[in-house]
Amino acid sequence: MEPYLEAHFEEVDFRSEDLRDRELTRSTFVRCRFTSASLSEVVTNSCRFIECDFRGAQLNASIHTETVFANCQMQESNLFVAQFRQCKMTGSDFTKAQLDGITIDEGDWSYTILRHAKLTKQDLRGVRFYEADLYGTEFGKADLRNADLTRAQLSKATFEGADLRGAILDGIDFRTVEVKGARMDAAQAISFLRSFGARVE
Repeated sequence: MEPYLEAHFEEVDFRSEDLRDRELTRSTFVRCRFTSASLSEVVTNSCRFIECDFRGAQLNASIHTETVFANCQMQESNLFVAQFRQCKMTGSDFTKAQLDGITIDEGDWSYTILRHAKLTKQDLRGVRFYEADLYGTEFGKADLRNADLTRAQLSKATFEGADLRGAILDGIDFRTVEVKGARMDAAQAISFLRSFGARVE
């Protein structure tokens, strides 16, 4: 298959396209439909997907480097062992997506919807989750050092055994999350105690 190099598509329907193993480089897709499309093992480099629909798409084993997925619909998509390296995912919805074995290498996941996602044992160092919806997300034994969780929705989220040292946790209500066994730095520990009404002097 011919690779997509510096191509531009707007409001194109790719539902019938077989894009497996395709390489996409510096290409832009605006409001395109990939619903239930086969994108297994696709490779993207510096691409932009703006308001695209990937609901139910097969993206397993795909690799994305410095690619933007802005305000995309990813519900129920298959992202098994997919890799996202320094990608910008702002505003995208991953409700009920298959995320087993996913790799998130830094990047900006602000305002994303990752409710009830299972991100246990993941290396999430430096990832930006600013104001993301992480309700009920499982971060057990994940490495979240220097991640940005500012004002993220973390009710019912679990961080058992996770490493939170250096993470930005501004605006987090620790009373609504499970942090048993989590590693914290001194400033985080003080914020944790104060959220339960303790006076730290």
